[in-house]
Amino acid sequence: MAGPAEPASTDAPVSDAALLARAQRGDTWAFAALFDRHVSAVYWQAHRVVGDADEAEDVCQDTFVTAWRRIGDITIVDRSILPWLMVTARYTALNAGRKRARLRAVALDHDPADAGADPAGHVEEAAVAAAIEAAVARLSAVDRRLFELCVDGDLTYEQAAAELGVTHGAVRNRVSRLRTRLRGDLREERA
Repeated sequence: MAGPAEPASTDAPVSDAALLARAQRGDTWAFAALFDRHVSAVYWQAHRVVGDADEAEDVCQDTFVTAWRRIGDITIVDRSILPWLMVTARYTALNAGRKRARLRAVALDHDPADAGADPAGHVEEAAVAAAIEAAVARLSAVDRRLFELCVDGDLTYEQAAAELGVTHGAVRNRVSRLRTRLRGDLREERA
């Protein structure tokens, strides 16, 4: 990547389109200018979704990391990159919320067993876990990996797409199909 370039000394502000074009050529100063211009709006978008200041900061940072990684994919809308950033921030925040919910669910799974609990419930849980494992084993290698990354793991669709070298849409569609297939397999198993 090219090093930071000095800003042009003009009185007129540089447009998002011009800054984006420079950033796409590796100009870190131009990207920093876009960051400074839009960070506040991105932060508040994230905060509206996650409702926590620290998590909103993390989402904001992740949004700009995504923007840098996908600099060639950013589209200008109404002469601004802000709409692209706002959508990315919203989805990043929603993914963070899903991750937080999964982590809470995992924490609940590790609580000590209730001494008065019904042993049949434990047997049923073990049977469901075994059925899920068997159903996952029947998936293609790519779908098994997507299950590990997105369903069982905590990667976002975008992170999984980057790891597998496919598009975000392809990951979203495949994960949706594999969840539907797994639900169907579990229904058949329980019937």
